[in-house]
Amino acid sequence: MPKCRSLVATLVVAALAVTALPHVGLAKDKFTLAISIYAGWMPWYYAKDEAIIKKWAERYKIAIDVVEMDYIPSIEAYVAGKVDAAVMTNMEALDMPARSGIDTTVLVVGDYSNGNDALLVRGIPDVKGLKGTEVYLVELSVSHYLLARALEMHGLKESEIKLVNTSDSDIGPAFIANKSQKAVVTWNPMVMNIEQTPGVSKIFDA
Repeated sequence: MPKCRSLVATLVVAALAVTALPHVGLAKDKFTLAISIYAGWMPWYYAKDEAIIKKWAERYKIAIDVVEMDYIPSIEAYVAGKVDAAVMTNMEALDMPARSGIDTTVLVVGDYSNGNDALLVRGIPDVKGLKGTEVYLVELSVSHYLLARALEMHGLKESEIKLVNTSDSDIGPAFIANKSQKAVVTWNPMVMNIEQTPGVSKIFDA
């Protein structure tokens, strides 16, 4: 399937993988960047922890506050103007901000999914076996798109399963700990952690 996750940080997107930022002149000298957990976005955590962002901000006589948030709430914060930039997939950049009329600039395209997003299951042989199953995911995210593609390609409808909206900070630990959960769609590094769990297999990915 198409590679669907690119690094968006909004300064995003306003800016940072897409990093995205509203298209405005630098009429201010302080900015807030929202970041969330995804393998391709970990350089932003490193840049924050090692004061690299602070160093470059000082060079240009601005201040950049980096805040860690769950993924969809970070995009909602960007759309609401509570942060100036955020990391997000190109799909979400074209969806939520654009749909809300937010004039956004992509500053950095950092990576592609290439298998980083996946559908993982317990005791289900293939995608067709999802019928009637609860599937845990972050709704309205690229995980939702990946699931929709998987269902379409295997002749199922979304109405034939039950979606359970779960935050990206909880989705991995909850699925690993609760063996009653049979299907989950998420991204790395959560995918790698879940795959190490006995009895879990990957039946679809990006």
